[in-house]
Amino acid sequence: MSVTIVEVERIAKLAKLKFSDEEKQRLSGEMSEILDYIDKLNEIPDLDMVKPLENINETQNVFRDDEAISCLTKEEALKNAPEKTENFFKVPKVLDK
Repeated sequence: MSVTIVEVERIAKLAKLKFSDEEKQRLSGEMSEILDYIDKLNEIPDLDMVKPLENINETQNVFRDDEAISCLTKEEALKNAPEKTENFFKVPKVLDK
């Protein structure tokens, strides 16, 4: 399918754009190529029977299952701390301001 200069001018007017004659010529060719490509895509046969692709890699989940396990209590975590304040670790100041 070929897009004419007149059609490019009409599209430009609808889009409120202005193009030079050289740009109109170039756009005419580019639009024609796009429409030719769409025509080529329309030639593809009916794909209703094709199963959709979910993942291109044939991989399986390698992560372990999440399992709830017990963790340290506050007292156990602070038991070996060199310094502590109430329920928190006490650390030296690292920023001046």
